[in-house]
Amino acid sequence: MSLQPIRRFSQNLQDLLDSVDVRVGGQRAWDPQIRDDRFYRRLLTNGSLGAGEAYMDGWWDAERLDELFCRLLRAGLDRKMKMPGFLGQDILSRLANLQNRWFSRRVAKQHYDLSIRLYEAMLGPTMQYTCAYYGPDGSLSSLDEAQQAKLDLVARKLHLEPGMRVLELGGGFGELARFLADEHGCEVTSYNISQRQVDYARTLCDGLPVTIHQQDYRDAADESGQYDRVVSVGLMEHVGPKNYRGFFELIKSRLKAGGLALVHTIGGNVSRSRADRWIDKHIFPGGVIPSEAQLMRAKEGLLVLEDWHNFGPDYDRTLMAWEANFVAAWPSLKETEQLDERFYRMWRYYLLSCAGAFRARGLNLWQMVFSQGDVPRYVPVR
Repeated sequence: MSLQPIRRFSQNLQDLLDSVDVRVGGQRAWDPQIRDDRFYRRLLTNGSLGAGEAYMDGWWDAERLDELFCRLLRAGLDRKMKMPGFLGQDILSRLANLQNRWFSRRVAKQHYDLSIRLYEAMLGPTMQYTCAYYGPDGSLSSLDEAQQAKLDLVARKLHLEPGMRVLELGGGFGELARFLADEHGCEVTSYNISQRQVDYARTLCDGLPVTIHQQDYRDAADESGQYDRVVSVGLMEHVGPKNYRGFFELIKSRLKAGGLALVHTIGGNVSRSRADRWIDKHIFPGGVIPSEAQLMRAKEGLLVLEDWHNFGPDYDRTLMAWEANFVAAWPSLKETEQLDERFYRMWRYYLLSCAGAFRARGLNLWQMVFSQGDVPRYVPVR
């Protein structure tokens, strides 16, 4: 590629950035600093994938990546820049089920089976790798308080009673299962495909009425019994559009009469069949953020939506707290876990770009409560 298209592209890029008060080489914390001019070629030819990998390689920096991404995404510059997109990936996602049982193992091995010490340092004592809840007025101050409040919120929305049987789809590190069993007297059965998370969760829940299966969530369909409650926190992002209907069919088949289900998921404002290329390659392979339309079409005729709660701004705060914890722990982590500078830059890019997306309100955090239509009246909880 000759230099002329690159120069033209870099000028067009700056013209777009001017519209959101971003200046390449500027003095504000959100202004990007280009360290290697090859960045422009990489961005032009590979779009968001090229931008992210160029950052990982140290070709550009920004003191406040979160604020930079918030400005770019709030103005829709990711669409206006017309970067090389997802055509091949989009066609593949339409033809193939990229979240089938075989493909779904990738995200566990690549992401969730990373070092436990990394997650302990980043997440804090609750080991909750999903959005915290800072309260109805956002008044809670610490991540740990907000994660405890999220657990309590889930329990209150499910209107639990001692002795209830709860099915958990996607169990994380086990804290929700422990909380429901230890503090609410429930019997919990959990499904999770991550070996490290399952090992951690089994230790955490030892001695409690909690059964943790290292199996795909779809295997819960093979059980003979039914449950008073079904809960899924942070799994829907990995289910995939081709499987949304099956996911809700599974919930319906497992619920007893009068039962309730809660689904906690990141949600997008636009229906998509694939993720951002950088996120898909480096962080969550196969992950897709569902939209309102996709989820409501999938549950149509199966379940009644009793409550829909959006507290997306709390994910911005959660991600910023995780990033601060990660940076503080990095000197120890890089030595004990043998992580390099490229991993450090990749992880911060992931956390801060996502924080910017939530701040721009391009992403939301939804908690939805469903019934089979046999609950006389559901009273929302906040």
